[in-house]
Amino acid sequence: MNTNNTKAVIYARVSSQTDRQDTARQVNDLKRFALGQNMEIVKTFEEHVSGAKKLEEREILTQCLEYCKGNSVNYLLISELSRLGRSTLQVLRSLEILHEAKVCVYIQNIGLYSLQPNGEVNPVASIMITILAEMSNIERSNIQYRLNSGRQQYINRGGKLGRKKGSVKTADQKREEYKEVISLLKRGYSIRNVARLTGFSIQTVQTIKNQFVKDHQ
Repeated sequence: MNTNNTKAVIYARVSSQTDRQDTARQVNDLKRFALGQNMEIVKTFEEHVSGAKKLEEREILTQCLEYCKGNSVNYLLISELSRLGRSTLQVLRSLEILHEAKVCVYIQNIGLYSLQPNGEVNPVASIMITILAEMSNIERSNIQYRLNSGRQQYINRGGKLGRKKGSVKTADQKREEYKEVISLLKRGYSIRNVARLTGFSIQTVQTIKNQFVKDHQ
């Protein structure tokens, strides 16, 4: 795709500001890509918010879409599709807004352009984007199911969630009770997202991460 003399915007997102997460890696990778494609980066938007939130609740993304629409931007660069959202509907809404303004979305991790050189929607990209977004939804549902099932099995075996005042649990007891938390953390999920998925507090997830996952960072 010819990208000479084009204007591009970067949008980067992480789930929170507290989990040793930042948008620097996404931004730097996309800047290097733009440089190699002779794209001019005219604006960078960085947001710290859950991708599960609705578009109306994501102030920076909304500003990004409005900027792209009103400033003759050619490309919106994102590191991966989930940066736009975890909901298929939300992702497709954002793409519709951009495509109406003839803004092409470039998804770096799969090397995909959402528009063809003539400005028409790329049909292959459209199919892939929908499938990828749905797969993300299915994965989240499966994780939630496994977490609920695991908690119920733990309770059925006589385990009790939480900690009684004055009680101290062994490392093995904690590892058993919080095994799904540990698994998600090791897979790279943020503390905030793990807390949301498991129902444990952010403080509890942080404690478990410090005790069991610190060697996996």
